[in-house]
Amino acid sequence: MASAPSNIAPSAGASGAVHRPDTARDLVKILIAGPFGVGKTTLIDSVSEIRPLHTEEHLSEASAEVDDLAGVRDKATTTVAIDFGRISLAGDVVLYLFGTPGQERFRALWDDIAYGALGALVLVDSRRLDASFDVLGLVEESGLPYAVAFNAFPDAPRHYGEERLRRALDLEPGTPMVTCDARDPDSSVDALLALVDHLIGRDAVEAR
Repeated sequence: MASAPSNIAPSAGASGAVHRPDTARDLVKILIAGPFGVGKTTLIDSVSEIRPLHTEEHLSEASAEVDDLAGVRDKATTTVAIDFGRISLAGDVVLYLFGTPGQERFRALWDDIAYGALGALVLVDSRRLDASFDVLGLVEESGLPYAVAFNAFPDAPRHYGEERLRRALDLEPGTPMVTCDARDPDSSVDALLALVDHLIGRDAVEAR
């Protein structure tokens, strides 16, 4: 990562390319984490330049007894293993995006999915901040650097200030915090770039 420029910009975007660019120098595994129903699958769909891999199943009456559906009552499917996508950035950087399941019952998969990742983008729903605490705890326990992206749901509260949200999530001052619309490719790429810039900055500090 140290060789990548800090002013990374996306390449052609989700153009339907299949093969990895021959010029790729930095291949980076990134986790897309967050609670159930926060938009992880949507974000990967919006930016991936290849057809994303999904492991989704329909929610059943049995799963409703163990999954917290508060705030996501209209959700009909859930990721049961991973989502996977890829995006190439200018500067010969390729991000491999691994979406993690958001429910406690899939926690056993975490270590396997997180293995080899350089960082995580944690999606948060400001309508239900408490749903993010367990995921943030997992990311911090793993030692992964991360950025937080608030997915801009239409009915999300607008009156929360940045410092109030940072305190509510108990974030370190240097943790990037952005707002994105997981449905919008440009907005989602901007959130990923905030994480990549954070990783580059950490590499630069460690190199010194």
